[in-house]
Amino acid sequence: MADKPSFVYVTYIESSPEAVWRALTDADLSAAYWGHSNVSDWQPGSAWEHRRTDGSGIADVVGTVVESVPPLRLVTTWAAPDEEPVRSEPSRVTFDVQPYGEIVRLTVTHEELADAAERDEAASGWAAVLSNLKTFVETGAPLPQEPWLVP
Repeated sequence: MADKPSFVYVTYIESSPEAVWRALTDADLSAAYWGHSNVSDWQPGSAWEHRRTDGSGIADVVGTVVESVPPLRLVTTWAAPDEEPVRSEPSRVTFDVQPYGEIVRLTVTHEELADAAERDEAASGWAAVLSNLKTFVETGAPLPQEPWLVP
C-alpha cells in the first residue's frame, strides 16, 4: 500500500518559542490571525476544537491532543466534526517550535492526508495561515487581508 500524502511547511519567525506557542494554543490569539479559535487544555488525550469566531460556536475541525511539550512541540489529530468518516483515521498535524539562534524555526507537518487533492488543499491553507501567524507574532497585527480569502 502506498504511503498517504503529507505536507511540510517551515517558516522563521522573529520571536521566542513561548510567544509562538501562545499564538498556536491561546484561543484569543489564534482567533486574531486564523479566523478560528483553537480551544483545548492542551494536555495529551484531551479534545481540541478549531471554532469559528462568528459567535456560532461551530467547530470546523476537531481532534485529540496526541503530544504536548510546551513551548516546543504540539501534535494533534484533525477531522471534520459530525461527518461520516471519510477515512479510518484522522489526519495528524505536528507543530515543532525550535529556537534558531535569536529567532524561531516553526515546522508544521500535516500527515495522513487522504490523497493528493487533500494535500494540495492543506498546502494552500497552511501557507496562508502560517504567513498570517508570522506577521501577527512579529508585529502584533495580522495581515491587512486574510490570505485564504484571496481568489
